Amino acid sequence: MDTFDLYDLRVEVICPPGARILCGAKPGDYFTLQGEMLHLPPGQGFSIYSLGSVLPLLAAKQRVTHANDWMTTDAEIACPDPNCPSRLKIIRTGVRTFSHGEVTVVSLQGADEDSPEGR
Repeated sequence: MDTFDLYDLRVEVICPPGARILCGAKPGDYFTLQGEMLHLPPGQGFSIYSLGSVLPLLAAKQRVTHANDWMTTDAEIACPDPNCPSRLKIIRTGVRTFSHGEVTVVSLQGADEDSPEGR
């Protein structure tokens, strides 16, 4: 069996009511992540700086984590501009199943040889 599961994610902008937002975001702006594909709603942009602040966390948020892991519970990321009060909230919205053989050319046996258990 070569399948694995990843969470679909929604990353949504949260803004304090009445606050001056400097990154160009509006409350409720969002993008979704399904597998490796990032999707924006038609006509909506997203700051590359805000995107850069959240990108390193998305692969981990897509995976099943231990209940006590901070990655399971912590979901809000500050805007990278220290003067902007907006936040990005990462929400797990569903689960998708993928096939190892459909997303890479590296065989499962080849991966076992490189793992600590396979040495």
